[in-house]
Amino acid sequence: MKSTRKLSSREVAALFSGLEDADSGSAQFSASGAKVRPYKLGENDLGIMGEFHGLRMINERFCRLARTVFLPMLRIQPRISAFPPTFKSFESYADELENFVSLTTSSVEALRGTSLLVMTPGFVSMLTESYYGGTIRNLSHQRKEFTATELRVIRIVCEGLNAALSSAWEELLPAKFEIQAHEDNLQFAGFVDSSEMVVVCSFLVQIPGASPAELDILYPLQTLKPLGARLRARTQTDRVQSDRTWRERLEQAVLGVPLTLSAQLAEPEVTLRALKCAGAGDCLPVALAPRPILLVEGRPIFRVDIGRSGTQSAVHVTRPITGLHRLGERKCHDRRAFGILP
Repeated sequence: MKSTRKLSSREVAALFSGLEDADSGSAQFSASGAKVRPYKLGENDLGIMGEFHGLRMINERFCRLARTVFLPMLRIQPRISAFPPTFKSFESYADELENFVSLTTSSVEALRGTSLLVMTPGFVSMLTESYYGGTIRNLSHQRKEFTATELRVIRIVCEGLNAALSSAWEELLPAKFEIQAHEDNLQFAGFVDSSEMVVVCSFLVQIPGASPAELDILYPLQTLKPLGARLRARTQTDRVQSDRTWRERLEQAVLGVPLTLSAQLAEPEVTLRALKCAGAGDCLPVALAPRPILLVEGRPIFRVDIGRSGTQSAVHVTRPITGLHRLGERKCHDRRAFGILP
């Protein structure tokens, strides 16, 4: 694919400076005679930021979510790829663009800053024509402003992409992106100062039958610096989203566990002499409790009544007693706290 990137003013100046040094034949050598290149410490402050692995994962999630945003307009889900985030000054980034582009500024309250969504006019025209029944094709642009219809399409797309960004950031930070302003000329874009550093997240939208479209999202570097440690981490959160299928299977497995029930009809007391003298055929007096207890795995759970079901003996559950046991334990604990019980 042919690159449309232009050299910035600083890159052009550095190129001519290098050519002048080569023409003059001036070279710097160390004391040992080795050729050296001058370097100013602190000239590149981006090395300390490291790799934003967390931001890469956010961009990957955004790619999956943003596909559905273009479905109503293109009638297909395009393939969206994310490039690694880059750091550069806003002036350098602006030098690579044409003056006429779609610039949408969104406020991010959780980040206490803003973001900038950049779309090329050709991509906007393609979305507009396809959205209103036209074919998907690349259109040449000689205009310097968007029509009212294109502005409406830009608004719809930006709202959908902001919702996708909010969902992509959710695992790291509950950030909500809301549209703040829109411009179509870089000279009037009040995003950040020209010398301020920005984080550029570039995306490539691949559409069948047309050339790939470029989409950029910019964050001020000062906005992301407080989250630098979390953005450099390879794992962002230990919060696991709820899996409904797994919960249903777990519930079925738990409900299928077999339990042993036993009915405690009475607790008679006999002397050791009577028990020692008891033999086959002897009868021991037992007084049945008015409300026998039903035990589940040895724990008292229900109060029951003795009865019959058809030709078999059965118990009839009247009320649970688990809550009463807990209430009784709490009352005993409160009495001990006040010194009523030993």
